[in-house]
Amino acid sequence: MGTGRLTGRRDQEATVPEASTAAGSAGGSPAGSSPRSLAEALRARDDGALAALLRARPDLLGPVPGDVTQLATRAGTRASVVRALDHLDRFALQTAEALAVGPEPCPYAVLEGLLTGGEDERARAALPDVLATLRDQALVWGDEDRLRLVRTARELLAPSASRPSPTGLGPTVAEATAGMSPTRVQEIVAAVGLPATHDPVSAVTALTGLFTDPERMSALLDEAPAEAHQVLGRLVWGPPYGEVTPNPTPPVRWLRDRGLLLPATARTVVLPREVALHLRGGLAHRDTAPVAPPVPAHREHRPQLVDANAAGQALAALATVEELVKSWEHAGPPVLRAGGLSVRDLKRAAALLDTTEQQAAFWAELAYAAGLLASDGEADERYAPTPAFDDWVELPPAERWSHLAAAWLPATRTAPLVGEQDTKGRTLSALGPELDRSAAPEVRRRVLELLGDLPEGGAPDPETLLARLAWERPVRGASDLRARLARWVLAEAEVLGVTGRGALSGPGRALLEHRDPAPLLAPLLPEPVDHVLLQADLTAVAPGPLRRPLSDTLAVLADVESKGGATVYRFTPGSVRRALDAGHAAADLHAFLKEHSRTPVPQPLAYLIDDVARRHGHLRVGAASSYLRCDDDAMLGEILADKRSAGLGLRRLAPTVLAAQADPTVLLEGLRAMGYAPAAESRTGDVLVARADAHRTPARSAPVPVPEGPPVPDATLLAAAVRAIRAGDVAATAVRKEPATASAAGVPGELPRTSAAETLATVQAAALTGSAVWIGYVNAEGAASQRVIAPVRVEGGFVTGYDHTADEVRTYALHRITGVAELADDQL
Repeated sequence: MGTGRLTGRRDQEATVPEASTAAGSAGGSPAGSSPRSLAEALRARDDGALAALLRARPDLLGPVPGDVTQLATRAGTRASVVRALDHLDRFALQTAEALAVGPEPCPYAVLEGLLTGGEDERARAALPDVLATLRDQALVWGDEDRLRLVRTARELLAPSASRPSPTGLGPTVAEATAGMSPTRVQEIVAAVGLPATHDPVSAVTALTGLFTDPERMSALLDEAPAEAHQVLGRLVWGPPYGEVTPNPTPPVRWLRDRGLLLPATARTVVLPREVALHLRGGLAHRDTAPVAPPVPAHREHRPQLVDANAAGQALAALATVEELVKSWEHAGPPVLRAGGLSVRDLKRAAALLDTTEQQAAFWAELAYAAGLLASDGEADERYAPTPAFDDWVELPPAERWSHLAAAWLPATRTAPLVGEQDTKGRTLSALGPELDRSAAPEVRRRVLELLGDLPEGGAPDPETLLARLAWERPVRGASDLRARLARWVLAEAEVLGVTGRGALSGPGRALLEHRDPAPLLAPLLPEPVDHVLLQADLTAVAPGPLRRPLSDTLAVLADVESKGGATVYRFTPGSVRRALDAGHAAADLHAFLKEHSRTPVPQPLAYLIDDVARRHGHLRVGAASSYLRCDDDAMLGEILADKRSAGLGLRRLAPTVLAAQADPTVLLEGLRAMGYAPAAESRTGDVLVARADAHRTPARSAPVPVPEGPPVPDATLLAAAVRAIRAGDVAATAVRKEPATASAAGVPGELPRTSAAETLATVQAAALTGSAVWIGYVNAEGAASQRVIAPVRVEGGFVTGYDHTADEVRTYALHRITGVAELADDQL
């Protein structure tokens, strides 16, 4: 037998999918009347309030509801309600949760007590506005004496055995005793000193009355052992379930015998909601959050310092993106079969950029979002620059940055997810599928807006900013994606130059306000220079960003050794040979350096160029498979004797010619690895310039962000939708005359079916008398609607008349009219 120890049991709240909506405008029912349904409440709204509802919940527009009843039905569907709940702030959601555990319907005073306990003045002051928001979004309806939460929202938020309420409350006494035997219910009634009843329903009612009576409940708890109060204290704020053994301890047995703990399963008990509310002092939540947490400035910087820091980051971002994309213009990385970049190629990109793999993924995704690189679509598919990249590199630096930032702000592709696994256990790859997160643009913009609300130069504590975001959009499941997105936004904005030292920069503020940031950024960036400083240690220092022709040539002639405000280039035999392979002569290189150096050309650098040029092309490689020729037969003998040449398959054809089994490219690389400087030659014996043509993809457009739910409708669409709903409502609620024949009778509220002959006769009669009729019509797309029309002409299988619901003259095909009925005399 067990000891009877009772322990809390934590159940996870059911996860609800994310979706989108927004805030709406007020609308209510007529003064002095309480609507009996959500449809009546919506019908009582004016056009502006209906339009505000459709703007706040745009999913209700797909397709446009036929009338107000359809709108109310759609507003109560699970998917739509979930979207609306997911876009409530914390206090609005707490209010909905309180309504879900309150009585149905719930008086305003009861709701206020659940949220404030009669003491929280801030919650009391905020409640009217929050309740108006819930009404605006059609989540709550009814007047203040009969507030009702939409049934689907109540089902989502009310506690159950499988899904405890976010309030931590459990089921009511009536719900918890639903499966209990009548004898056991009577035993509990007797244990608490209530008179016996003749049926379990009245017994449960009496027990509920006791638990909701503060005085009698306090008297009952005063009799409880001290250990029993400790047990209740562990369950009062939730979870309300606890495990028990077959032989519970005396305190647990005392509580169970009096119904203060009720059995949930064979091994678990639950604290009834009424008991928990009494112990909580009537509060539905331990802590309410009626006011949004502030986001103060944690550090203050001079705005000029913030902008200068951001400008430096922006310049580095431009250089990084350009370097990455250019490195893929000759032989870009292959596209994986499932799409995306392999781990090995991502590591190579990270090594090239001298950064982490996560940062390399961000720069690749940014270039992809900006339309600067894409897959080429060929059989051996590879990533390569797009034609747009050539236009982009020719723009001024400020405009290039503006293009990148404008692509970053609305992007839904989320680079920090690279390396994680999807729901099927597959690793997410950079530039691959499954990286879109529709919430990313909204989180990114909201983070920048919060930064923009601070004084210029003010940087917040990231934790306070995250707390504010969590209040505005509380997590209703296990997902912490929005919090992770916010952290990533702060890091990305800093490396991109949207922020500087954690504060929003001037160009970043312009970006947020839909202004061109280029004019603000341009004065902050250094002017490109046309010179370098050559040094005796075979390096060149660029004191700033180089002009385009100079930077392109220097990138071929030297290797970048370090980056920063001043870039350091290093000259090596390999880099000089690369320039010679690209078609530059030694004299050209000497002249280039002399022209663009503010210091004399150091003698070691001149010797390096001459030495490499002297040996360059001394050996010639052609195609046999390939051959190697040299006027110095001793050198050829040396190559043959070298063990490293064994894999090239060399053999002597003549004193100055060797044949090779390897192709020319492999032979060139092999000889260079051995320390020689061969040159390729054409069939005519001319030296080939080894300048690979830059590969470009066909014209590619930037990826389109994946929207979070339907787009917010514009004013024109909203006005048309409201007109259509009102017109359909007029047709659906118009009073018809009683049908003359049984065949015309239909289900109440639906259009009666009539035969083709009856339909023709009725509309012809209406055309002669000038009266209006009510028709059901199915258009070519199969959409059914109800119309009120006044026929003026019936001929050729069509009826033309004034459509009162659309307020215009229309023509309808008779064979598409499902039925017709005359309107009551007082309808039009």
